[in-house]
Amino acid sequence: IKTHKKYSYKLRDLGINHANQVWSTGITYIKVAGGMVYMTAIIDWYSKAVLSHKIFNTMNFQLVMSALNDALEKHPHPEIFNTYQSSQYTSEIHIKRLKDLGIQISMDGKG
Repeated sequence: IKTHKKYSYKLRDLGINHANQVWSTGITYIKVAGGMVYMTAIIDWYSKAVLSHKIFNTMNFQLVMSALNDALEKHPHPEIFNTYQSSQYTSEIHIKRLKDLGIQISMDGKG
C-alpha cells in the first residue's frame, strides 16, 4: 500500500453543532475461535449514530474503504473525516476518495 503524508488534527476546540460536520472511524480487533476479525465503524460526532460498520478477517484498506463507501452512499458526506494515522487510513485510495469529495482530513494519534 502506498501511503501519503499524515494530516493534522482539526478537531481541537471545534464546536460540533450539526450532523455530518465530523465523522470519525477506527478499527477494533475481535478475538474469535481460530483467530481474529477486524471491525471498523464510522460514527457521526454530533448524533453519535453509527453510519456504517464492516467486519473483515483481514485488516487492510479494503476494510476501511468498504465502510467509507457504504456511509457515503447512505448519508450526506461530512465536512471533516477524522481517523488514526495507520496505513489503512493514509493509503492513496482512502485519501483520494476523501479529497475528491472536498472532505477535510483530520488525523489523531497513531492507530
